[in-house]
Amino acid sequence: MSTMMGVAHTRLEGREKVTGAARYAVEFPADDVTYGWAVPASVTRGRITRIDPAPALAVPGVLDVLHHGHAPRLVPGVDATLFLLQEPAVHYRGELIAVVVAETLEAAREGARLVRIDYDTEPHSTVLTEHHPGLYRPDKVNPGYPPDTADGDFDAGFAAAQIRVDATYRTPAYHNNPMEPHATTARWQDGRLLVHDSNQGSSPVQSALAELFGLPREAVRVVTEHVGGGFGSKGYAKAPVVLAALAARQVGRPVRLALTRQQLFGPIGYRTPTIQRVRLGADPDGRISAVCHDAISQTSTIYEFAEQSAVYARSMYAGRHRRTTHRLVRLDVPTPFWMRAPGECPGAYALESAMDELATACGVDPVELRIRNDTAVDPDQGQPFSSRDLVACLREGAHRFGWADRDPTPGVRRDGRWLVGTGVAGSNYPARARAAAATATAAPDGTFEVRINATDIGTGARTALWQVAADALAVPGDRVTIRIGDSALPPAGVAGGSMGTASWSWAIIRACEGLRDRIRNSPGGTVPAEGLTVEVSTADEIRAQPPRPRYAYGAYFVEVRIDVDTGEIRLDRMLGVFAAGRIVNPTTARSQFIGGMTMGVSMALHEEGLLDERYGDWVNHDLATYHISTCADVDRIEAYWLPEEDADLNPAGVKGIGEIGIVGSAAAVTNAVHHATGIRIRDLPVRLDKLLERLPAR
Repeated sequence: MSTMMGVAHTRLEGREKVTGAARYAVEFPADDVTYGWAVPASVTRGRITRIDPAPALAVPGVLDVLHHGHAPRLVPGVDATLFLLQEPAVHYRGELIAVVVAETLEAAREGARLVRIDYDTEPHSTVLTEHHPGLYRPDKVNPGYPPDTADGDFDAGFAAAQIRVDATYRTPAYHNNPMEPHATTARWQDGRLLVHDSNQGSSPVQSALAELFGLPREAVRVVTEHVGGGFGSKGYAKAPVVLAALAARQVGRPVRLALTRQQLFGPIGYRTPTIQRVRLGADPDGRISAVCHDAISQTSTIYEFAEQSAVYARSMYAGRHRRTTHRLVRLDVPTPFWMRAPGECPGAYALESAMDELATACGVDPVELRIRNDTAVDPDQGQPFSSRDLVACLREGAHRFGWADRDPTPGVRRDGRWLVGTGVAGSNYPARARAAAATATAAPDGTFEVRINATDIGTGARTALWQVAADALAVPGDRVTIRIGDSALPPAGVAGGSMGTASWSWAIIRACEGLRDRIRNSPGGTVPAEGLTVEVSTADEIRAQPPRPRYAYGAYFVEVRIDVDTGEIRLDRMLGVFAAGRIVNPTTARSQFIGGMTMGVSMALHEEGLLDERYGDWVNHDLATYHISTCADVDRIEAYWLPEEDADLNPAGVKGIGEIGIVGSAAAVTNAVHHATGIRIRDLPVRLDKLLERLPAR
């Protein structure tokens, strides 16, 4: 009997990646290939009145310049953000409005620099404020939640509470910045479109392209063999795949197109800035009676994306009187999109910070405060959770971290010139699964092949699914081959929402179980010369699963040092404990947990999209000016998980771990900063200039 699941294993494709043999979207061989370079709009809002391609076409090697007056036509209605090169309107600065195609990358880049464009500009609005006259309530927030909820009487409950916290927290724009930029190689042949694209799921990209170009779905094939990260930004078809397909049709040759690092700051999505007001009412022991979370965010004028920031407060802690609201404003900016743990991440920063403020106001230890407000019944749905190990995560983390020795008084612990503090936060993230299909084939030589259109975006999903398949087939792993990342394979959902392994493994297990049954029932229990194949879809099984609140949980513990003279912040150590169902591969799971926590540190201390309101564009649009955490910023980071069994999930018992690591981590850092200094920073990131003049020694 194979026992692959739960055993640490290196990535199947690891050698290919470290030797450079792994091929990414613009590295696949293509005969007679050309290169595309996208041209961004230089105004915030207006109309293109003239495009002069002549200077670009004069560059040796430039083949064509595509723009709204000179590009193949698309079918409208799929998604306004993908309806590219079709009209003269400019909706935001940086919108991709032309593509230069050339024999070489250098010629394409030079041609793009020389395209001359004139505009009629119009007044614009680009700044998110809580008093913007355009604020409205959306019909839903991502991915389909009601925008507002209410239970009990929050206003009365808050007014009657003996202890009240009322604070507003602000987060700036964040940018995903995967290592591999958004990139595509596109080729047309006999009316069919083949693209090698960097995305988080080729099935929805295939659907979008088929609709845009008016093709049957089977006439489009999208291959996603290796992906260099996405963090949500590649969860759907984006501009490069459409532009490359348009250009390839126009010039009649394959086209490679990759966005520059600077072009990733806008046209492909970002996490919206947020303004979040959290109100908590409690008794002197810290037991919450009233909770309200109001969230404000932005979207573009061409497509509504509503970040679900306040949804986090609906199910995290107890409280009789509850209210959550979301308000949105349409601005002349790019469309926000998914970024790792959309909604839950900024929402947790606000609520977990407010919980820390409540703990201080009540004089209750912040770990104990969270334990006192634990609940076995989801306050939002009114049903028991399928499993809820938040308290276990908090207690295990406190033990491993040495929390019991903590002096709760802020701003008093010193180590030479350093102020030292510790902080904690909890987290949850929905444990979802979506329908998928998989095929399992047995060969007469005793080997097996499992096929599913899953996507490995660098998480190790390929390896985890191989382990699942080997266990489901009850054979050694060296007899199993896994094929993923191609829309020609059985359809499956995106690598996003922490749904990948939960969804894909379900289909793989059912296909492998069906194949084992076929083999047992075949003459002599053997595989015939032509082999045996079983294809299974989980659509009916998932549809029949009763709705129930299912979540992964986590707890974070952080120690920071702040230089009393300079305000410099150093993160000494960070520890996370998670309850995320069955862990398929401890090696890659640890990478996911610490990766999420590191992104949370980055959010707390470094990352900030700085908007120039004159243009509605970010002035820091590269990795030299948009700062992210590096190895030197994290002295020690540890991730642990609890042995959690939840029979109500899926056949593999997994909850998904891609996002739980980031959800509450920023709040744990900022709570530690407060404990070290006594200063509460409610607008991220926490920079030394926000601390310096307020530090105790000054």
